[in-house]
Amino acid sequence: MKSKFVRLLMVGLGVIMLGHFRSFGQDSVVVNKIFTHCLEQGKSYERLRYLADSIGNRLSGSANAEKAVKWALKTMRDVGHGSCYLQEVMVPVWVRNDVERLDMITSKGKSKLNIFSLGGSVATRQGGLTAGVVEVKTFEELVKLGRDKVEGKIVFFNAPMKQRFYHTFEAYGDAGKYRWAGAQNAAKYGAVASITRSLTLAMDDNPHTGAMGYVDSIPKIPACAISTMGAEKLSLALAQNPSLRLELEMNCETRPDQLSHNVIAEIRGSEFPDEIIVVGGHLDSWDKGHGAHDDGAGCVQSMEVLNIFKELGLRPKRTIRVVLFMNEENGLRGGKKYAEEAKAKGEKHIAAIESDAGGFTPAGFSSTCVDDAKRVWFRQWKNLFEPYAIFQWDDDGGGADIGPLKDQGALLIGLRPDSQRYFDYHHTDIDTFDKVNRRELHLGAGAIASLAWLLSEYGVSAAK
Repeated sequence: MKSKFVRLLMVGLGVIMLGHFRSFGQDSVVVNKIFTHCLEQGKSYERLRYLADSIGNRLSGSANAEKAVKWALKTMRDVGHGSCYLQEVMVPVWVRNDVERLDMITSKGKSKLNIFSLGGSVATRQGGLTAGVVEVKTFEELVKLGRDKVEGKIVFFNAPMKQRFYHTFEAYGDAGKYRWAGAQNAAKYGAVASITRSLTLAMDDNPHTGAMGYVDSIPKIPACAISTMGAEKLSLALAQNPSLRLELEMNCETRPDQLSHNVIAEIRGSEFPDEIIVVGGHLDSWDKGHGAHDDGAGCVQSMEVLNIFKELGLRPKRTIRVVLFMNEENGLRGGKKYAEEAKAKGEKHIAAIESDAGGFTPAGFSSTCVDDAKRVWFRQWKNLFEPYAIFQWDDDGGGADIGPLKDQGALLIGLRPDSQRYFDYHHTDIDTFDKVNRRELHLGAGAIASLAWLLSEYGVSAAK
């Protein structure tokens, strides 16, 4: 009797395993078709060429940002599969204008240092300001100096991104607080301006811009980023002459908020249309360079999903919705607006995939969810991606624009490309189309489309 039971159990397990392997085999065939299509017939690269070279940088509220909205809407409509529409969102408008100047005053005259105003900064008074400078590497050092040594000075935050981090986004997160909060912390002690070392692991003369923030209860002082070579030069000059003085002039300004849009296209699910999978990137960029890696790459990869489903004849069981968000760089208004309206409509988002880490070779996916069991379940597909050298599935994280969907229970997923070169270009003049490799970009599109298809086929119900 016992022997018969064991035989029946083994037969039953065999049937289950056979079904599993058959499903796995079928899935691997579809995933291979998707990657092959992307590599041989993908449209991401040529679309990025147009977005970066013909439209250019796309800071929220700018004319180029609105050109990008119109282009993206038309391009996705021309695919002819699914509905396309705009979602209104009010965005902040910050304008750099044409004066960004930092000079060291030496016995031999003035020596120029390369800077960019930080996004959201106030301007100096007309004609600029002249002041002494104090160098700190941490906020703790600033506190120790106190008002007596800081008041009336420019604070120079010389905090390098740390080379020891293999995952460069960890280095970025570690040093990023000085860009965001440097001015407000310096102003507490009476500083007249702040300078932050650019957030990059490279040693070059390219400044990196980015967002900074003020606190209404603290005076607003001008804030800029200096190139890494410039930071080294300034630090050396200060060591030789602690009484060194700087001239700083910036004429940036903040204007009233302006109407802009998220661009949305979707393919309704054939069996579970009310279960939504978002795929997206942010359409805006900084006003330096052309926003090719950040985040033109993520936008065209997301748009490619529509092409792939149509051209391969794939019918998603769940709704696939491509969202190109506006205003990730200096406000996150697009992501917040999307989540707000989704909640108001009672929409059910089961998952969201974001590509906002450059167009380099895909290395894996990160994920986060209020229900950690969904993350565990999601990792079952790792073996399907290993033939394409996509091995990393254990990292935490999703994406900034899809982040507001977490509270609604969605599984948030971030594409994680090889990041070693990303911060060479991030927020600089050299984030241009020629820095993106066609094959790497298309591999990323294949990874996103494959994952979107698997999520559409199986949902996340197994985690419940």
